[in-house]
Amino acid sequence: MNILKWAQWTALLVALSAPFCRPVVAQGFVDVLDTPAQISPFAQHGLLVGLAGAGERLVAVGQRGHILYSDDRGQSWRQASVPVSSDLVAVQFPTASHGWAVGHDGVVLHSADGGASWQRQFDGRRVGPVMLQHYRELARANPDDETLNALVGEAQRMTEEGADKPFLDVWFESERVGYIVGAFNLIFRTEDGGRSWTPWMERTDNPSALNLHAIRPADGELYIAGEQGLLLKLDRASGRFESSPTGYAGSFFGLLGKPGVALVFGLRGNVFRSVDAGASWGQVETDLPVSITAGTLLADGRLALLSQAGHLLLSRDDGASFQLQPQAAMAPVAAAQASGPQALLLVGTRGVRQLPVQ
Repeated sequence: MNILKWAQWTALLVALSAPFCRPVVAQGFVDVLDTPAQISPFAQHGLLVGLAGAGERLVAVGQRGHILYSDDRGQSWRQASVPVSSDLVAVQFPTASHGWAVGHDGVVLHSADGGASWQRQFDGRRVGPVMLQHYRELARANPDDETLNALVGEAQRMTEEGADKPFLDVWFESERVGYIVGAFNLIFRTEDGGRSWTPWMERTDNPSALNLHAIRPADGELYIAGEQGLLLKLDRASGRFESSPTGYAGSFFGLLGKPGVALVFGLRGNVFRSVDAGASWGQVETDLPVSITAGTLLADGRLALLSQAGHLLLSRDDGASFQLQPQAAMAPVAAAQASGPQALLLVGTRGVRQLPVQ
């Protein structure tokens, strides 16, 4: 699970891509949404940002549309067939076969074969028009609703601007029902496996349209974490994501949980914990001034958090406290996944790497 703040990763992608960019002479513009990802023997060593399990398989996504999959716990990797070369930032599989990946240019990809091949389901060209049609219909039925009328204007603006808004995370609870979230309060829901998407912007307690960085379940509840301390929890009765305040005003990058406990983590080592389904949150001391950017559950039940610099924090008491683990070498971590009884698979600026865990 991951995700770094959108602006941070945009800057990082630009910086890493610059040395490899060459001027194009006498060639027309080619949209990344129309350009398949190139097969490269170096893909597993490039910038990878998202990581997920697809049954026993591991799937990683990253820059230029690269998607890799491994059937031997990360020892070897194969590159998937991908129809776009947009930068991808998150991936998730509700089953061993069906998975979704999202990223820049509003792209949403679907795989039905465990991540070996992918098809485009949605992209930024369609985000604005789908929003516009949806909110125009709602506004006609509710002409005095100021929120809906404002969303009509927002949808019109997005339609005019085109495919420039990223989705930053994806979560499917089944092969049919799922959510995608992104910049400026972008949130869509599907009930047909991504064949169609319904905007849910009016269903969030996010009047400032803050970026939505992560959507994940924790302790039986579904949460969204975002910038400026935004934390939302789905009220299934009303169908709304309602505020679940922690008292912290810094950005959150991810969520982690197990039965009985939920964690949200973000800037400057800040971690907050709830043991009452998000009714209240308490701060967990990490003594780490570096942003926490990834987290996962180990096979033995321990909770693991990793930092933007590569620090590893482990908890044996369900997140009540964390201990910093010594490492010989560190590198930035964007996402993590357990890859064995005592091992973590990490992705980040140096591609894929294994980390033994004692």
